[in-house]
Amino acid sequence: MAALADGTIRWYRMQDGKELLALFPHKDKKRWVLWTPSGYFDASPGAEELIGWHLNNGQDQAADFFPASKFRSTYYRPDVIAKVLETLDEKEGIRLANEESGRKQEASIQQMPPPVVNILSPRDGAEVSSAEIAVSFSVRTPSGEPVTGIKALVDGRPVSTQRGVQIVPKGGDIREMKVTIPQQESQISIIAENKYSASEPAIVRVKWRGKAQREEFVIKPKLYVLAIGINKYEDKNLTLNFASKDAGDFAKAIQKQKGELYRDVGIRLLAGEKATKDEILDGLDWIQRETTSKDVAILFLAGHGVNDPSGIYYFLPVNTDTEKLKRTGVPFSDIKNTVASLAGKTIVFLDTCHAGNIMGKRRGRTDITGVVNELTSAESGVVVFASSTGNQYSVEDPAWKNGAFTKAVVEGITGKADYTGQGKITINMLDLYISERVKELTKGQQTPTTTKPQTIPDFPIAMSRR
Repeated sequence: MAALADGTIRWYRMQDGKELLALFPHKDKKRWVLWTPSGYFDASPGAEELIGWHLNNGQDQAADFFPASKFRSTYYRPDVIAKVLETLDEKEGIRLANEESGRKQEASIQQMPPPVVNILSPRDGAEVSSAEIAVSFSVRTPSGEPVTGIKALVDGRPVSTQRGVQIVPKGGDIREMKVTIPQQESQISIIAENKYSASEPAIVRVKWRGKAQREEFVIKPKLYVLAIGINKYEDKNLTLNFASKDAGDFAKAIQKQKGELYRDVGIRLLAGEKATKDEILDGLDWIQRETTSKDVAILFLAGHGVNDPSGIYYFLPVNTDTEKLKRTGVPFSDIKNTVASLAGKTIVFLDTCHAGNIMGKRRGRTDITGVVNELTSAESGVVVFASSTGNQYSVEDPAWKNGAFTKAVVEGITGKADYTGQGKITINMLDLYISERVKELTKGQQTPTTTKPQTIPDFPIAMSRR
């Protein structure tokens, strides 16, 4: 093992000096990424941007750089990393991991790069006086794969989508989309997709110089909350102590924001025996149907979550049969597709990494990191607060009558995260409070994480009354 001048720590096979793994620990002491020579990687939340692929385009064109997040579906493989350490051979580690998970090697990197988008107008920092903006942009396809969709986002949330887009392979195509912005300083992002991945967002910020709205005519947003917490599962092996109470306490705390930051708060609480798979899916339908572009949506999940042997993540409803996960669990794709399609600002609180004999003899790997990174990709546009990272467990304690994470969240949104004393608690303030408070409560055993896409600026989540 060697620590190198480029900031990495690398493992080499003793018998022939062949490199096995490389680790880059970021100086912020939160993010890290670990990868094999072929590019299979594991990473902490928000760390997938620290490495990537540099692809040349010939002598007369600039090279492209694509972060590892763009190849997550193929190359995010914590199971491969583990097998490489066991076998001391990358090819054998990949073979064994694929054999156990049922996965196969997919397309090569040369086939998989996403499109590249460049906004031509308006320029960054432009002043605008109309709420409808014509955004002109070019799209290039390094891989030659056709573009399947183009999405416009304002302040991180989708406002317009085009499907079935035809782009000239490896060429440039100039397009225009009409985007409606609020009457304030805004951030516009354009993302293009192919069948493998989505582009890095092209971003411009525009300054509002139109007629200002009078304060009495500014309508506060409405907040919609789907809070789910499960203690007593039908499968007694899954029993928890405070997950149902966590969901209820969060709902009570956020309800107090009615008339403060939000004109109204609509809450659907699914606790205990109410949290069946059908009720959870109905709840996801409800929040998707009700949330408009002027609203805020929050999804709070407390209970068990697990990855099946192939790596698919499931949230476990009260009536889960762990022997029949596909039929009785709520797959991550249902959660992701719902929150990614919500029109308003969207926040997810995940407290699903609890200890317990979840899968019995077929115990699955419970790793929330991949879920967090996928939810917070720019195309999903979701802010995620997760109770723990990697393979850590979330801590509950009878002294608190809550999980450490929920205790910190409730304290934070009811006033303790108001660090400036100005009455507003923003996402970044709540992140700081939860991080420090959970470490204090658990004596460093649990490390919560908050991840926010680069397309979303900091915004208030609650008002403080203190």
